[in-house]
Amino acid sequence: MTDIIIVGGGIAGGSLAAALSNSAGVVLLEAEDVFGYHATGRSAAMYEPNYGNNVINTLTRASHADFLAADVLSPRGVMILADESEEHLMNAYAEAQNNERISLEEAKSRVPILDLTNIKDVVMANAASDLDVDKLFQRYLKTARGNGARLITNAGVTNISYENSKWHVVTAVGDFSAPILVNAAGAWADTVAGMAGIVPLGIQPFRRSVARLPAPAGLDISNWPMLVNATETWYAKPDAGKWVVSPAEEDPVDPRDAWADDMVLAEGLARYQEFVTEEVTRVEGNWAGLRSFAPDRSPVVGFDGIAKGFFWLAGQGGYGVQTSPALSALATNLISSRVPDFDTDIIAALSPTRAM
Repeated sequence: MTDIIIVGGGIAGGSLAAALSNSAGVVLLEAEDVFGYHATGRSAAMYEPNYGNNVINTLTRASHADFLAADVLSPRGVMILADESEEHLMNAYAEAQNNERISLEEAKSRVPILDLTNIKDVVMANAASDLDVDKLFQRYLKTARGNGARLITNAGVTNISYENSKWHVVTAVGDFSAPILVNAAGAWADTVAGMAGIVPLGIQPFRRSVARLPAPAGLDISNWPMLVNATETWYAKPDAGKWVVSPAEEDPVDPRDAWADDMVLAEGLARYQEFVTEEVTRVEGNWAGLRSFAPDRSPVVGFDGIAKGFFWLAGQGGYGVQTSPALSALATNLISSRVPDFDTDIIAALSPTRAM
């Protein structure tokens, strides 16, 4: 028997399927031919407890124990750099938990390509770690399957209706019915809501692009921290022996299979170039993903205020991976009518009925 249908097989849907399937009959539907094809499969995720707003920070820190248990974290650190125009922002970074200001000389000893003629201040975020997205995601899917959940790909939704106290979902591979329908469709969350006759919440996808470069100067970059400038108009980090650089853009787009924009990449690489001495001479590849936000930049988690049995799990933006344990646990408790582990302010800040 199917108790819950989850639409969307990314990190949100996969983590929730793992959590719910321990005590409920779950069907997870994914439109693509593999799970995690869009934002999840293209994430350069880090675990950084100070990244995002206060709601995101709370959820991220609440996820830490699960990440340790899953053995998906490895030390990395984030080095935040400021030029003359950004110096005024650095005190706030330096005062954040587990962060410290370091000298320009120490920064260059850690990352030899830094151009100290342009860099005026440096803060290290010491709690930041690499997060193995694929290992975490596959763990979720394996758990869900082991619990008896049905995980179905190529299941693009074509129609949604509510009748006789059940949601009825028509897909390319068959029809499914259950009293609870979870909208975990990422960039397509508002589209799914519209198909169900529910007023969309204004969840907007934004494109973010990444370029893959050779290791600068052929150096061993495996222990370098991630680099980001204070206004987050670019970032760079080691990735499987390569050096990836992103313009960190947020360009609003329609839900789609995202691809990088060459001009945006060029502009971002130029901004990055101002902070380093090593010239960018070759780009080996590029990709892009979609980060979807509600208007107030906090996720949307909870039952719809009007439609019975329709549950939102969307709007995670660029924080979906690093908050997935906490959000899936919270969603499971709300769906199961159990008392959540978070205080009422956090639950209210996530509710789809909040004023955004």
